[in-house]
Amino acid sequence: MTLTLATTGRVLSQLRGDHRTVALILLLPCLLIGLIAWMFHDQPQVLDQFGPMLVGLFPLIVMFLVTSVATLRERQSGTLERLMTTPIRKGDFVAGYGLAFATLALVQAGVVVGFAVLVGMDVAGPLWLVVVVALLDAILGCTLGLAASALARSEFQAVQMMPAILFPQLITCGLLMPRDQMPEVLEWLSRAFPLTYAIEAMTSLAAGEDWSGVRGAVGVIALFIVGAVVLGVATLRRRTA
Repeated sequence: MTLTLATTGRVLSQLRGDHRTVALILLLPCLLIGLIAWMFHDQPQVLDQFGPMLVGLFPLIVMFLVTSVATLRERQSGTLERLMTTPIRKGDFVAGYGLAFATLALVQAGVVVGFAVLVGMDVAGPLWLVVVVALLDAILGCTLGLAASALARSEFQAVQMMPAILFPQLITCGLLMPRDQMPEVLEWLSRAFPLTYAIEAMTSLAAGEDWSGVRGAVGVIALFIVGAVVLGVATLRRRTA
């Protein structure tokens, strides 16, 4: 636990000095939601319907990108290889990174949801649950980024992993078309993607559901987070070949 917390502190210290990354994590989702609110300022029902989904979607994408690039940079710089000569284990490294970005995800979820409400989003369901789901979505993005970074050999490849992993999920998650109206094969495929359950939970909250209506989707998101962490530990390499 001590090594995990030490890794968490080191990562947070690095991020605190990286103002561009902090701006990307905290300001970019707010900017995008603000633009949508401005576009549909005379149709507030649009933001009420789609705002919760975007509040869950944007943090996931941003955290996936930031985490995958940051983890790969640790390998490329030789930091991870040097750390592995100490008593730190792969699990400590992944858990430390996960805790650091989960801390950022908590701040991000609060900022993004607060901003969305400020610009006019009205959620029929409990607002605290929107924050919880947004937090889990951001953590999911972190863990998927950790797992995806093992497949990349450069920061450019890490960026390329984002459309490869996330775009199929965006198409089939129910954001563009209700899943029950999709071809049966695509509907079945969507069930294997974590983003489907993130959008499902936010859609249910927008419609006025409470915890009992979203706990199934939240549970699946949590399982995907655990699975991505395990995959990240199993595939973590000391350095880029």
